[in-house]
Amino acid sequence: MNVLISGGGTGGHIFPALSIAGALKRRDPSVKILFIGADNRMEMERVPAAGYEIVGLPVAGFDRKRLWRNFGVLLKLWRSMRIARKVLRDFKPDIAVGVGGYASGPMLKEAQKAGVPTLIQEQNSYPGVTNKLLGKNADAICVAYEGTDRFFPAEKITMTGNPVRSDILTAVESKEEAKRLLGFDPSRQLVAVVGGSLGARTINDSMKRALRPIVDAGASVLWQTGKLYADECREAAEGVENAIATPFVSRMDLVYRGADLIVSRAGASTISEIQLVGIPAVLVPSPNVAEDHQRKNAMALVDRGAAVMIADDRCREDLAKTVIDLLRDNDRRESLGRNAAKMALPGADDKIVDLIYKIVK
Repeated sequence: MNVLISGGGTGGHIFPALSIAGALKRRDPSVKILFIGADNRMEMERVPAAGYEIVGLPVAGFDRKRLWRNFGVLLKLWRSMRIARKVLRDFKPDIAVGVGGYASGPMLKEAQKAGVPTLIQEQNSYPGVTNKLLGKNADAICVAYEGTDRFFPAEKITMTGNPVRSDILTAVESKEEAKRLLGFDPSRQLVAVVGGSLGARTINDSMKRALRPIVDAGASVLWQTGKLYADECREAAEGVENAIATPFVSRMDLVYRGADLIVSRAGASTISEIQLVGIPAVLVPSPNVAEDHQRKNAMALVDRGAAVMIADDRCREDLAKTVIDLLRDNDRRESLGRNAAKMALPGADDKIVDLIYKIVK
């Protein structure tokens, strides 16, 4: 079987794609997998590092504010569709899987025009425009939230959940041991602040103000700043005991194992990880994403008592107090974690592979 997996741009798209690929290989090592990504995006490094071949498309997102800039975007889209057609001719896929991101649109559109079966993996509670258009002709649509029949044909939807990094579910360390391995005092509560691989400006600016009050309240802080803000955040954490500011954390399994509370954006993959490990979370949805889908992701948890949300424009003022109040309220933290765990949909990657085989056969 030949499987195309298309999409990327952020870890929220790449990790599910790699999880699906891993599940395919576990099922049948002879399966041939080709990734399609966007040139100059992180998948062009992450996918080869995981051992898979990838073809890059010169695709870019539309500029909704400065429409005159979209002539170049349309030219890139045309070139991407030409490359996609060549990939279909050369690789001859049995199915094309789209996980979202710039490259997913042209690749899946060309696959559908060529009569290749397609499967969409929609991570968010509110799909983007591209997936809504592709969903009309897709053979299956895998989702993680209820209510997506507002956007997709109900008969094509399967509730699978979002695939996540397998290591976060297989960690065997105790909470205390995980804290030690991360470099912290195991007797102190640990707050993990996660801004993604590039970082989140609002969360980082807020942490510059909140770091010392949180530490003075008796907690340790692991502050994952992202590479764009690494230097300024490391400087802000200098001299603060029980705090580590680092651009990247390689052992997220230890973070989820050792943290008493996590502060994060509300990307779909992060939400799924929070649910699967049952960890209490403070979510700060990014206002800079299409369709405001991060806020909708966060509200799906807030409405079930499974997370606390701070609006982006309130984060600088409210973050320290919100975190400290939760650290002092063990019952509420435990309730948030329990309710998050009730929303978890484990085994998403294998469920998606089951569908892939069903469609191809």
